[in-house]
Amino acid sequence: MSGRAPFLALAAAETVSISGTRLSTIAIPWLVLSTTNSPVSTGLVAMAEMLPYVVAKALGGPLIDRAGPKRIAILCDAASAAVVGLVPLLHLLGMLTVPALLPIVFVLGALRGPADAAKQAMVPDIAELAAVPLERVTGVVGTIERLASTVGAAGAGALIAVMTGPAQALAFNAATFAVAALIIGAGIPALRHPAVAAAASYGRDLLEGWTFLRRDAVLMGIVVMVAATNLLDQAFHAVLLPVWTRDAGHGPELLGAMLAVFSGSSMVGAAIAASIGERMPRLVVYTVAFLLTGFPRFLVLAVDVPLALVFATLAIGGFASGFLNPILFAVMFERIPKPLVGRVTSMSTALCWTLIPFGGLFGGALISGVGLPAALLLIGLAYLAATLLPLARRSFRGFGKRRVAGADPS
Repeated sequence: MSGRAPFLALAAAETVSISGTRLSTIAIPWLVLSTTNSPVSTGLVAMAEMLPYVVAKALGGPLIDRAGPKRIAILCDAASAAVVGLVPLLHLLGMLTVPALLPIVFVLGALRGPADAAKQAMVPDIAELAAVPLERVTGVVGTIERLASTVGAAGAGALIAVMTGPAQALAFNAATFAVAALIIGAGIPALRHPAVAAAASYGRDLLEGWTFLRRDAVLMGIVVMVAATNLLDQAFHAVLLPVWTRDAGHGPELLGAMLAVFSGSSMVGAAIAASIGERMPRLVVYTVAFLLTGFPRFLVLAVDVPLALVFATLAIGGFASGFLNPILFAVMFERIPKPLVGRVTSMSTALCWTLIPFGGLFGGALISGVGLPAALLLIGLAYLAATLLPLARRSFRGFGKRRVAGADPS
């Protein structure tokens, strides 16, 4: 198998699965909001999916290092296809309610966490097989993620309309998980790390990953910053933006279009990062990108500007966000020894997602307490503070130093 073949397979699997997942991020909140008319219930369902996602992602690292990321990705994606397929089935039988939806999204989150972590753990090995700079691979993966997000968001509104509702549209999401499992199974070789001792205890493996992460000031700075901004992003996407769209008199088509503009421009930024990433000043680009992608989009929705300005702000913020993940993952993979990749990446990304389960509930409660405009401003200001906070730590400035990927830092 040539060096490029596994990368192409991973790219195809990510494109398919992320497209379906982005559809569900629109369809599920819209389903709950249109059924209950409750921002709090919408946030509760989002939390029911994201809480097990984070926990399973954190705990799955030792399994990925032992069994190999390919096996974990296939098993979890195949199971996800069956689970999400229950939503259109229950709707067809007239049995779909919010209490019935909660355990489904809970199990889906528990499966998606290890699946996403396993695909991420493949990246350093695939970069080595392809013999290309790590930032180029993470940039291409980031571009694919944005492309899939654009397709999923743009198609979500149309699918919901064509299939006469968000529940039926989730049948497409089930199909994407199944296709992703097939692509990974056929196109990616086993990428197991033989340095992991099979006899070691699971708890010891998990602790080893946490200990390494805790002692690296740069990785911990990334975790704290991204965890805070992820909480606020989840509040924005899961509750604030759908409620703003509905209150402005629009439907899921506009919601999908706004997310597609953000993702589409982000794809352009990620493509540029892929082509010149190894030459960019990491810390400067990282900071400026976060400043552009954060506060402005909350502000324009809070002050009721023309729709054209909303789209322009989302396009600028999306373009800036495209530079973030290629830089983040390149820094992470360079700082983590290869035998620890599964554990440390799972642990760090899970911690980055720790607050996401509460984002929707936080956004819904804030809207109920102070109203939508004030909630948008408060969350936007919090985003700005979270962006600037790590820069006060001198140790975080090691973010810009490049290392050999997978090397032992000692």
